[in-house]
Amino acid sequence: MVMTSSNPTTLSADERKALRQEQAAAQRAQQLRISTSRAQAEGRAQVIPTAEGWKQEMGADGRPELQFATKRRVSQPPTHLADLTLAERQEKLKELGLPAFRAKQLSVHYFQHYTTDPAKMSDLPKDRREELVDAMFPKLLTEVKRLTTDDGKTIKFLWRLFDGSLVESVLMRYPNRITLCISSQCGCGMNCPFCATGQAGLTRNMSTAEILDQIVQANRVIAEGGLGGQKHPDERVGNIVFMGMGEPLANYKRVMNAVHRMVAEAPEGLGMSARGITVSTVGLVPAIRKLANEDVPVTFALSLHAPDDELRDELIPVNSRWKVDEALDAAYDYYVKTGRRVSIEYALIKDMNDHEWRAEMLAKKLNARGRGWVHVNPIPLNPVPGSIWTRSEPDITSKFVRRLDELGVPTTLRDTRGKEIDGACGQLAADGDK
Repeated sequence: MVMTSSNPTTLSADERKALRQEQAAAQRAQQLRISTSRAQAEGRAQVIPTAEGWKQEMGADGRPELQFATKRRVSQPPTHLADLTLAERQEKLKELGLPAFRAKQLSVHYFQHYTTDPAKMSDLPKDRREELVDAMFPKLLTEVKRLTTDDGKTIKFLWRLFDGSLVESVLMRYPNRITLCISSQCGCGMNCPFCATGQAGLTRNMSTAEILDQIVQANRVIAEGGLGGQKHPDERVGNIVFMGMGEPLANYKRVMNAVHRMVAEAPEGLGMSARGITVSTVGLVPAIRKLANEDVPVTFALSLHAPDDELRDELIPVNSRWKVDEALDAAYDYYVKTGRRVSIEYALIKDMNDHEWRAEMLAKKLNARGRGWVHVNPIPLNPVPGSIWTRSEPDITSKFVRRLDELGVPTTLRDTRGKEIDGACGQLAADGDK
């Protein structure tokens, strides 16, 4: 039935829902015609985005549903030392009847020696060690599985959290750095159809300590020789990318607490450089503006994936809230406020978003806001098993990158690591059966 009433207030709830869905479908059809005509002018078809192999959750307006918070009340993990500032740890120790300086000793064991083993804490009272470990280091992440590739230089970890939720992180050794891709949520509520994590939906936010424990456990693996087969007791993770499971800015408070703990000097935290930390988002504009005022110069990355609202509405459902230009304005303002160059992440999907005219549109929008403020990182799509979506052909990828370069936009084709173990961007699904 086609709804034609001009007075929606006279319709039933079901009829109003059907009308909204009809109007949304008509708008998408018009947008698709625009994109298709441009693609035809380039001599290459425009693929219609569809969610493959799963049923995408849809809202009453006919658009993909967004989930910024859990739909039900969920239990949170017990408080861990890493959830607390050093001052708060000292107060906790006093409550346990111990002097405040014991907080520093415990912090050194965790953040510098990467251990929660009471047998290795010889500087603590022997008769209180077990009690202290139980009180300050509740078990957060239990390793379920470890997959390696790239001659042992890439490791994907599957972790089970206290409530049985599963998350993944990926550790990568490069010639001049060690990078860890970490998760910030159990699942994700952004509902992006080409991303395995987005297809899982959101279970809950991860705690500050759960986020940090991924780093501490990775540092332990490095020190013990688990990354590349040789012990490196003096090495540790130097770069963090919030590009694992979840939308980091949808878990803003806990993510930023974790970032502050990462950059805090030992023994308060890990003593990392803020410039080695990348926080990404699909475009939560108010949170981007909040991030700019944190006074922590992290690298900011915007997962754009399309320069036009016609396509980005389909690829990135949050675009229905904040459009391309709004997200780019917020990204540019982040650069102005912090002086830190912004990264634009762009997954190249065959016959969908890899047309040269889209490279030209992207360059035009970026250059309109100035020069030197942004760097584009195209990355060939890492396909999800069972999906017909796939990466752009090498020659098309080269044309896309070359066109951006020609138009004065600094562009680097990103190295893809972990594809063989479903550990690359967009592939993390925390599947315990793999």
